[in-house]
Amino acid sequence: MSQPLSEQTIALVKATVPALEAHGLEIVRVMYARMFENPMIRDLFNQSHHGETGSQPKALATAILAYGRNIDNLGALAPAVERIAQKHVGLQILPEHYSYVAEALLGAIKEVLGEAATPQILGAWGEAYWFLANILIAREDHIYHDLASAEGGWSGWRTFVVDEVRPESAIITSFVLRPTDGRPVIAHKPGQYLTFWLEIPGHPPLKRNYSISAAPNGTTYRISVKREPQGIASNWLHDHAAPGTVLKVAPPAGEFFLADRPERPVVLLSGGVGLTPMVAMLETIAQRHPDLPVHYAHGTLNGSTHAMGDHVRSLVADRPNIRITTFYQQPRTEDVAERDFDEAGLIDEEWLRQETMGAEADYYLCGPRPFLRTFVSTLSLAGVPSDRIHYEFFGPADELLAA
Repeated sequence: MSQPLSEQTIALVKATVPALEAHGLEIVRVMYARMFENPMIRDLFNQSHHGETGSQPKALATAILAYGRNIDNLGALAPAVERIAQKHVGLQILPEHYSYVAEALLGAIKEVLGEAATPQILGAWGEAYWFLANILIAREDHIYHDLASAEGGWSGWRTFVVDEVRPESAIITSFVLRPTDGRPVIAHKPGQYLTFWLEIPGHPPLKRNYSISAAPNGTTYRISVKREPQGIASNWLHDHAAPGTVLKVAPPAGEFFLADRPERPVVLLSGGVGLTPMVAMLETIAQRHPDLPVHYAHGTLNGSTHAMGDHVRSLVADRPNIRITTFYQQPRTEDVAERDFDEAGLIDEEWLRQETMGAEADYYLCGPRPFLRTFVSTLSLAGVPSDRIHYEFFGPADELLAA
């Protein structure tokens, strides 16, 4: 148990908030540069989120600033702490890694702020860092224990073989994964993701998260991956992960998931490849909660990019409580309204208000940043309580957390 922060430490940390506002991003970039001089630490992270235009430095700078501003009201950061702990579990961050981060962070503060980073300031931030680190370490230890002790669970990296490859659209392919040891797999919570350790020739080890796109079945997982134009990992999976390919996989993680026993109607909203966790939720609802009122709205470019459309329609065919509305931004001539899609154009705020906000519901959203920024804000401004707005997207939630 961490000792409470001293009043002096709280005062010193809050006094640095203006400096963090001005120099936080530079501090984080220097911190990562220092950390990544150590290949062992570098390989723990998803490098696609770093670099000159990477979103992870911005996300961490936002998080550090929020920590400084709320150092005397840490309850406000509880959701962010859980998100960070889940990400760390996916990446297999362990207690021994935290000292490397502490050294890099304090060194970066000293390098960027110069003489303003007095021994007292550095001491206060050191105390504040380890206070939060110990909270995270304790939470992560609890998650690791639960994952390892559950039926079908494991710790560390487990090998899976690609059992089936299934093209879902022109840009999305599904991969069914079966453990090489033939034993059961832990039942994930619909909406969670798997983290992969990929060893691709010509590159250092890569870490990538992919949402599980099927309901839990105890024997396999399915991921559905979009081929990104510059995506090293996604292109390798599409081009080389044939049946029989062996992959290293960490246990399911993530704080975005369908409630075990939904208490209210559910609205699912997705854009593009954000449909992957929604399909897992929809399969689960169809199997376990067929009487639950559900409205699933999905937006994509057109029929060429629409993945799993037939599968989703088959799930709701005999379930009148489940509605689906599909939006095609630019329908092709061969895309037929009321057969392939329901609405032309984008999901918009007015449609959301008219079609889904007439009754209390839990909202689950997944998609690109503009999609989430729009609809998380729309729901919040409309008075939907924050505990009924659940969202996930691929990459650090920097802009959403800032909002």
